[in-house]
Amino acid sequence: MDIKTYANIIAKKLNLNGRYVENTLQLLEEGCTIPFISRYRKERTGNMDEVQIAAISEANDKLKDIDKRKETVVKTITEQGKMTDELQRRIEDCWDANELEDIYMPFKPKRRTKAQMARELGLEPLSVILMMQRESNPEAAAKRFVKEGVKDVAAAIKGAQDIIAETVSEDERSRQQVRSAFRREAIISSKVVKAKADTEEAAKFSDYFDFSEPLKRCSSHRLLAMRRGENEGILRISISADDEGCIDRVKRFFIRGYGKCSSLVGEAVEDSYKRLLKPAIETEFANLSKEKADEEAINVFTENLRQLLLSAPLGQKRVMGVDPGFRTGCKVVCLDEQGNLLHHEAIFPHPPVNKPQQAAQQVEKMVERFNIEAIAIGNGTASRETTAFIKSLHFNHDVKQFVVSEDGASVYSASKTAREEFPDEDVTVRGAVSIGRRLMDPLAELVKIDPKSIGVGQYQHDVDQTKLKKSLDLTVESCVNTVGVNLNTASQHLLTYVSGLGPTLAKNIVEYRKENGAFTSRAQLKKVSRLGPSAFEQCAGFLRIPGAKNPLDNSAVHPESYKIVEQMAKDCHCTVSDLIKDKKKRESIDIKRYITDTIGIPTLTDIIKELEKPGRDPREQIETFEFDKNVTTVDDLIEGMILPGIVTNITNFGAFVDVGVHQDGLVHISQLADRYVSDPTQVVKLHQHVKVKVVEVDRKRNRISLSMKGV
Repeated sequence: MDIKTYANIIAKKLNLNGRYVENTLQLLEEGCTIPFISRYRKERTGNMDEVQIAAISEANDKLKDIDKRKETVVKTITEQGKMTDELQRRIEDCWDANELEDIYMPFKPKRRTKAQMARELGLEPLSVILMMQRESNPEAAAKRFVKEGVKDVAAAIKGAQDIIAETVSEDERSRQQVRSAFRREAIISSKVVKAKADTEEAAKFSDYFDFSEPLKRCSSHRLLAMRRGENEGILRISISADDEGCIDRVKRFFIRGYGKCSSLVGEAVEDSYKRLLKPAIETEFANLSKEKADEEAINVFTENLRQLLLSAPLGQKRVMGVDPGFRTGCKVVCLDEQGNLLHHEAIFPHPPVNKPQQAAQQVEKMVERFNIEAIAIGNGTASRETTAFIKSLHFNHDVKQFVVSEDGASVYSASKTAREEFPDEDVTVRGAVSIGRRLMDPLAELVKIDPKSIGVGQYQHDVDQTKLKKSLDLTVESCVNTVGVNLNTASQHLLTYVSGLGPTLAKNIVEYRKENGAFTSRAQLKKVSRLGPSAFEQCAGFLRIPGAKNPLDNSAVHPESYKIVEQMAKDCHCTVSDLIKDKKKRESIDIKRYITDTIGIPTLTDIIKELEKPGRDPREQIETFEFDKNVTTVDDLIEGMILPGIVTNITNFGAFVDVGVHQDGLVHISQLADRYVSDPTQVVKLHQHVKVKVVEVDRKRNRISLSMKGV
């Protein structure tokens, strides 16, 4: 299939310009990454963003899948000797997966069905007689078919009806009618399996013990919850439409009168609907609704992950990382500006060991000895108590304290990556290092952890795992390339996500660094083993070299555009460095003078913006946060209380907020603002500091309801 045909189909579906879609497909076929295309090929894509390019890529993959399926369909029908010019044309023109399967249905190899067995007994001619509905005495006609294997007239008619039922179920018009009815009016219902109703594991599904609503209104989180209940054997799920209405609509295609034959055909249609058509369309809609729910849940997860990865960094400071604990104490690590481990020890400020004075001396001594500038405290067990303890200490210089999410830190500490980084340290030390590094640069640290372990999704284990992984990987890649990467300090793991690199080239860059020292220019990348011209083109613009001789090497200006910047500087009678420093010189540049066949206004505008702040970090500034000192447990909560909190997770039904009582509260989507909210991410962001009102505390189920209305 040629790219132009794909481009036309995708452009129509996504409502995009066909020429730009075709150019984008061409770039993807050439091996260009989505971040590269979106950043450095704006002229060819009409300035499309990453979301649009990713949608084009996904639609392209689906069309390729349909094309492969077509090959199978054509091959099978041709081998049966049933291919016609009309059928060939219909298959070639079809780009809808359901429609293609409908066309293929009558020719699809099947298991031995009732209809197949009836055909083997020679009853197909009788089914044709019945379908024509001209025979006034079908029993008399059926007598001719009574023979070995067909014991009587009733058996002959039943066999013929089985053939009719299968024919009806494979008819495209029948399937479209039933599909249309399901699309308009399908109801999804769930019932509890009686034997499981009173079990402990069933309690969490109590909302769905006797539940039904229109399928098109069923939200993704409800559908995924029901499907989980079904998978655990607690619920039975069904999807149905108006059965009588569906049967009547299908009968219109096959009933041609009121005689005995018509009555027999009507019986066959009813059998076809109940036994074949309805189950097939129900399965189809179950799969479609699951796909849609998966898509919504994955979108929520990827948006949360994006916000988490792009959290504000503290930057290169000397940091103390604290992994809080009671019985086993708090593990404390000291890190230098690059995140290297300098020292670690355990302190016991809390019961049962309870040595706060000794712990205070230890921490104060470490802060002085290693010139610590900030302290990162994990937000897990004993976090509130440890934060209060640290805040009570006195240091000889300003030391800021931050509470850091430790979701996934234990996964990292036991991982192969952590073992390679710290082969001589135990998991508790590695976990504390991860907490400290997350404060310095959340992105650089979190890329080492499987995104599913970071705990910012909903029903992530219930959705299609292949699609989830692909979407999360694209999100990580997008975030890494949005921020850019320091070529001389980035870990192998972080480099892996840079456009055009991958595990092998990332490893080769680190090896080159070890052997030759720090990179002094982007051009040196060409000396890295197996990093050819194509990989260089894809990665160079996203790699930064602070302090490089050429200041553009620490910017998002791509090396392919260096000559344009040099020409701008020459025309301004200054150096590139002068151009970066002097705002008036930059403002005097008429970018239209530098338009070429390949570089237009979008790229030139980006270049000027980058010259204003080369290598700027697009992430926000980090802020300190404090919980209400008077609220430490659920028992301290009183309805109507207004408290500071941190958004810990966002779902499509609301946001979870930590108010410092070891149990997150839910701000339902209806309580997020004084206006209607369709998408919680329009109102809140992950790790955002918010004010919330306590609406209800359900101590029995350990649930806290919160509101942000009027707060």
